[in-house]
Formats: sequence, structure tokens, C-alpha cells
Amino acid sequence: MSRQYLQTTSRRRLLQFLAASPLLAHGALAQTRSDPAEWAPRDLEKLIADPSQALDVFDFEPVMKKNVPPAHFGYMATGADDEMTLRANREAFKKFELRPRRLTDVSKIDMSVNILGTVCDSPIVIAPTGSNRAFHPDAELAVARAARAGKHLQILSTVATTSIEDAIAARGAPLWFQLYTTQRLEIGQALAKRAEAAGAPVIVVTLDVRSPAKWETLARLRRTDTRDCGSCHGLNDYLSRKPNFFGIELGGVSGTVVTNLTWDSIRRLRDTVKVNFALKGILTAEDTRLAKEVGIDAIVVSNHGGRVEDGVSATIDVLPEIITAAGDMPVLVDSGFRRGSDIVKALAIGAKAVCIGRPHLWGLGAFGQPGVERVLAILRAETRLAMQQLGAPTLRDITPAMVKRAG
Repeated sequence: MSRQYLQTTSRRRLLQFLAASPLLAHGALAQTRSDPAEWAPRDLEKLIADPSQALDVFDFEPVMKKNVPPAHFGYMATGADDEMTLRANREAFKKFELRPRRLTDVSKIDMSVNILGTVCDSPIVIAPTGSNRAFHPDAELAVARAARAGKHLQILSTVATTSIEDAIAARGAPLWFQLYTTQRLEIGQALAKRAEAAGAPVIVVTLDVRSPAKWETLARLRRTDTRDCGSCHGLNDYLSRKPNFFGIELGGVSGTVVTNLTWDSIRRLRDTVKVNFALKGILTAEDTRLAKEVGIDAIVVSNHGGRVEDGVSATIDVLPEIITAAGDMPVLVDSGFRRGSDIVKALAIGAKAVCIGRPHLWGLGAFGQPGVERVLAILRAETRLAMQQLGAPTLRDITPAMVKRAG
């Protein structure tokens, strides 16, 4: 019997032993099992050339990075400080598991929802994002037209590069208006009145920009940008260049940081307009109860996508306590949502709708309006599939019993 034969036989027996061993299934050797992504990694040398080629929303980000100047891409991608919250927003979805129910007819799926009187074809809302012209010349108009094509609710940012009037015209339907009050409340009141006059049915006040953010990713990418940024960005005129501020006396206010906003300010602002009022940036049950006390109509659970403060909880983590505190007040949520399964988890916990931020900007920077449309279509398709697998033919059928904390 040859030595080579003995070695081959011994090796085969060892592999057979390991295959049946608990050591392989549960011990250190289990760590050698490959991640499925290793078999088909995303090839950053062969980017998609058309929106229809995208398999998921992540396919758009590297195309945007190729198309958009480094400083502009950095403005979109950056988180605050160590970006722990930015990463936590994605990682926290692993803590929740869906509990599908079988033998339910899911041949027809209805994702329609009524949010404060706005009827939408799906619970996927376009979150407010500023300065969209930095990513594509058509800016928020392209986003509004994509929202029109998919019949999505869109929330327009105060610092959009398109006015609320033009965005509503492009959407062909009312938009909600996200409001930065600025350090002078009268400016916030003037913005709210303008949005109301334009036809916005809801004013969404952002609460979490209370200090300048430390954006290190932006700073590092800006260093690689060879353009003369001064030719486009004047000194201390950030707000005066934004169309929603045209005609409003700014009196030296040049940014969106607000250090003096209080619950009394919210009450005064609330009395300025007759439309519905929502607060964006709520992360605790305590603030949710206070919002109810002052007559707020809805809240958006948000950590600003990890952009303005680091070390705070992922929104999906705090969503359960906020849903309990909110009672019958509608709750929307944003920050880190990238998959239909993410969206369905939030809906099962109790959210009325989910707002999508960076992914639609990836689509915008990659391909303009067709890119935004494809991003939204992918998310709708994934949400539909997740609802079918969950056994929920309508949003009303998605119940708290269909999700649980992992472990």
C-alpha cells in the first residue's frame, strides 16, 4: 500500500470526522464558513451603466461617487465624529427578526396608507435632504418628478435648492415642508407661512441641529477636491442662496444651527399656521409624551442619519418605546433604511411610514430622475415581497406579533 494512498485516506477520514463534529458546527472552525457575499462580491470596477441593471439600492452609491465631486459626495456620505450612529443605524436591524405567518392569501398586496390626510401608494416617504443641486443639476425637481411617478409622499427641506412652490408644481401634488427655524423664530414663522400658502399640508420641524457637526469624512474628501469651492459657495451666505429664504430678512442668520428652540417656541410656531404640525428628531418616550401634550399631530423618529450627533441610539432601537408613548399619534421613522425587510420591521413595530434619505440621493447622483425612480421601485418591490413572505396582504395586517427582538 503506497504512502500517498495512506495520506489521502487519512485526510479523507479527518474531513469526514470534522464534518460530523460539533466543533465544526459551533466551535472555532465554524468561523471559516464563508459569507455568501464572498461568492459574488460587488465589483467596483464594473459599475452599473443603467438604472435597470441595479439589483439593490447599494448599486447606485459607487456610481454617484464616480459622478459627483469629492466634497459634494462627502457632504452626503458623512456622519458625525466616529460615525458610530451612522453604522448603528444599519447594524441595529439585525437585532429584530420577523415572525411570518403562513396560509394567508397574499396574491394581492395593498401598500396604500393615509398619513395625516395624505393618501400614498406606499409607506415609503422621501425624506428631506438639502442642497440636491450638489448631486445633479435637476436637483429636487428630479426627486419630485420621481415621487410623482411612484406616487410617493415627499418632504422638502428648508435648505433645498428648489423652492417649495416649484417642487409642488413638479410633484403635481402637495409636499410636506421640513422646517429649520433658525436662531430667530420669526424667520421660522415666515418659512412656515410660505409653505402653508404654497399648499404644504404638514410642517415638519427638525429639532436636532443644535450645534455645528464635526464631519470628518467630508473634511477628508474635501481635501481631495481640486476645484475652487469659493466660486460656488460664498462666505456666510449659505441660507441666502436657498430659494425658500428669498424675500425673508435674515438679519445676519447664516446657518441652520438652533440653540434656543424650546417647547414654548414650538407652541408659538404651531399657532402661526393652521396646517398639521410634526416634529422630527424625537428619540425618547419622554419627548414623545411632551409632543402630545402640546398638540403635535405626528412625529418623525430620527437621528438625522447619524449626521449631527454621534453615540445616540439607532432609530429602530428606540422605535418600540416611542410607539408605546405615542398612542394614536402617527409615528414616522428614518435613518439607515435600505431594504424592504427594514421597512416592514418598522411597520410591524408600529411606524406609520418610513422615510428614505441617502438611497434616493445615490440614485439622483448616479442617473438623475431615472435613478431616483429605480431606487424607489426597488424598495417598493422589496417591501411587497417582504409583506408576502410575512403573510400580510395590507399594511393593517402587519402586526406587532410579526416582529421580535433577536436572541
